[in-house]
Order: sequence, then C-alpha cells, then structure tokens
Amino acid sequence: MLQLTFIRENKETTVAGLQKRRFANAEQVVEQMISLDQQRRDTQKELDDVLARSNAKAKEIGALMKAGNKVEADAVKAETAELKSRSKELEESLKAIEQQVQDVLVTIPNLPHSSVPEGHSAEDNEVVYQHGEIPSLPESAQPHWELIKQYNIIDFELGNKITGAGFPVYKGKGARIQRALINFFLDEALNAGFLEIQPPIVINKDSGFGTGQLPDKEGQMYYITEDDLYLIPTAEVPITNLYRDMILQDSDLPVKNVGYTPCFRREAGSWGAHVRGLNRLHQFDKVEIVQIRKPEESYQTLEEMSQYVQSLLQKLELPYRVLRLCGGDMGFTSALTYDMEVFSAAQQRWLEVSSVSNFESYQANRLKLRYKAEGGKTQLLHTLNGSALALPRILAAILENNQSPEGIRIPQVLVPYCGFDTIS
Repeated sequence: MLQLTFIRENKETTVAGLQKRRFANAEQVVEQMISLDQQRRDTQKELDDVLARSNAKAKEIGALMKAGNKVEADAVKAETAELKSRSKELEESLKAIEQQVQDVLVTIPNLPHSSVPEGHSAEDNEVVYQHGEIPSLPESAQPHWELIKQYNIIDFELGNKITGAGFPVYKGKGARIQRALINFFLDEALNAGFLEIQPPIVINKDSGFGTGQLPDKEGQMYYITEDDLYLIPTAEVPITNLYRDMILQDSDLPVKNVGYTPCFRREAGSWGAHVRGLNRLHQFDKVEIVQIRKPEESYQTLEEMSQYVQSLLQKLELPYRVLRLCGGDMGFTSALTYDMEVFSAAQQRWLEVSSVSNFESYQANRLKLRYKAEGGKTQLLHTLNGSALALPRILAAILENNQSPEGIRIPQVLVPYCGFDTIS
C-alpha cells in the first residue's frame, strides 16, 4: 500500500495518479487520508505530552514523600490520576484513528508509473510491440473447443460431472502436452537463473493481504470456511510471501524465483462467447516468475522480464503482441503492467497469456519487506512478477494455429517434452 508520508508530502501527485487510474473520489479520499493522519499525529503528540507530565509528577511525588510532605504528595497524586485517565482516553482514541487510517489506506490502489497511458478500459491499452505472422487457416478450421472433442484430449463434460463448469479433465495427449508445457517453462526459467520454488496452494489472510488480493479481490478467490484459508489465484501470492516480515541483506539480492502451481479463480460475473473452452477456467496451470529488487533496478528488471516472456512465445512459434496497460485497466497493486497476447487463429482474436508487472514498493510496504541500504538504513524493496506462462490460452492457440487435415502439429521446442510431434 502507499506510505502515509508520501501521500502527505505529495498530495497533488497522489490525486493525479489516482485519477489516472479512474479511482472514484480520488481528491476526497486523499483529503480524508491527510485529515485522519493529522488527527493521528495531533493525538499522538497530546498523548506524549500527557505521559511526559505524568512521569514528571511521579518523580515529584517521590521527592515530596522523601521530604516528608505527604499532604502535597497526595495533591500531586490526584493530578497524576487525572493524567492517567486522560492518557487512557487518548490511547483509545489513537487506536480508533489508526484503525480508520488503515481501513482507508488499504482501499487506495498503487499509483501508476509516468509511462502508463490514459484510458478507461482494455480498449485504451497501448500496443508497444507485435511479433510473428498471423496464421492463415482454411475455411474448415475449427476453434479449440471443437478440436479437443475431435481428438479426445480434453473433456469439459467429465470435469463438470466431477466438479462443475470451468474444471476440465485433460487426458491422453492433452495431459501430456500440459506436462510438457510446464516442464518447458520451468526449464527455461532455471536456465535464466531463477530458483525453483514449490509453494503451498492455500494461503492465510496475512498472505492475501501482503500481495494485495485482500481485501480487494476477496470475492474472486475460493474460500475454505472452516480453516479460514484461500485457494491461490496465482503462485505470485505464496512465493512473494516467503519474504514477508524480512529484512534482506545485499547478499540476498536479487531474488529470482519461479514456481509452478495450479491456480483457482471464481471468475464471478464472467460469461459470453469469449470465455468458451480454455479461454477462461476456474482451475488452470501456470508457471510464475517473481523478482525482488532494489528500487533503482526495478524498471530495467521489468523490461528484462518482458523480453524473457516474449522469448518463450517466440520459441513456441506463436504470434504475439505486447500491450502497456492504461490507467483504467491496471491491476490494483501494479505501477506498470505489460500484457502479452497471442493470436488465436480460429477464433480470430487476441488472447492474454501473461501479465508482467512492477509493483514498486506497494506490496513491500504491506509485506514489511525491506533491505539494509548503505549506512545501515532500512528501505522498502520493489517486487515484480509475471506469468511465464499461463497454460490454457497458450494451448488453445497452439491447437488452433497448428491444425491441418492431417492433425495438429506440436511446436518443435515441445517435441522432446511431449514425445510426439503430432496430435492425430
């Protein structure tokens, strides 16, 4: 979350950033935050004064008793009692104000980087790069939800029988290509210097708060009532929370982690033709990369992460484009996000397969994740993450773009992982 001192000292910048994000009532919320902070500081100052006077009176009582002035000592004791009563009132008031500050602060999203374009929705995102030729398919080409039936590799009806809609069953070559993609993505990340992590796939509330899923996205996560736990929406959450409440040393940096997990999202309110088949699921597999960097390194790291994800798409022979998200389409915790979209030829549309984001110090402030800078002073770190990659839409594009009357060609880079070069 944002730091109070930053909001107080950069009021106009904060308001402008929130307005760029299309955050409702930005000016009023910032004014409320500054007013609450002033109340907090005034109350703290009065409390400190009362406690100081109470301590001074306690010493005075000791001196009077030692001198045998009991009557005067009793009079001072009465004053001390009043001060103690007042300090208790101020402590309770301070606690209530601090809670108000926290309640408002957690509703304020991160501020966008200066390069973030203006805009209200995905229609306003900026295409910054496009790579590869759009495949030209015959008129008989089918979307992936028909291909998976034809080749009997994914079964949505079985998944619906076992669990419900949005939980497909992969079988035969469908299961093998899933495993191939996961292993390919992990091996590529290891070759790029990432450390593999296998985290839990359920998290507690502190972890959800640390990376910003709570309270912002509570309704989008699956909740385990009896245990007060959540199924993860992405591996970003448990992997980043490995470093919650930590002070790292120079020797610990940079942190470069990668992890594969299943991911779970309720996707409440999603409907329409654009969510058919693999386009949107409640459970899906994803390989995630997470980096923790010093502030001065984070934006160069973001560009490197974007290039890394693009290299995976190139190796999979998929046409793709890179978008810089506009203020109105950014995630709650992000300062700058690049989306990677692949072209799905049978659907004739772009499908998002990765988001690569720099959160600057927003998550680190929630996580209390710091490092010792020069001179021993502690400073908040910057956190970044990216999908590298999410499997469902990658698989959808591979199936659609590589279809022919003879079958579906497997990208060459995956053949050693699959053990076959064609689905037929």
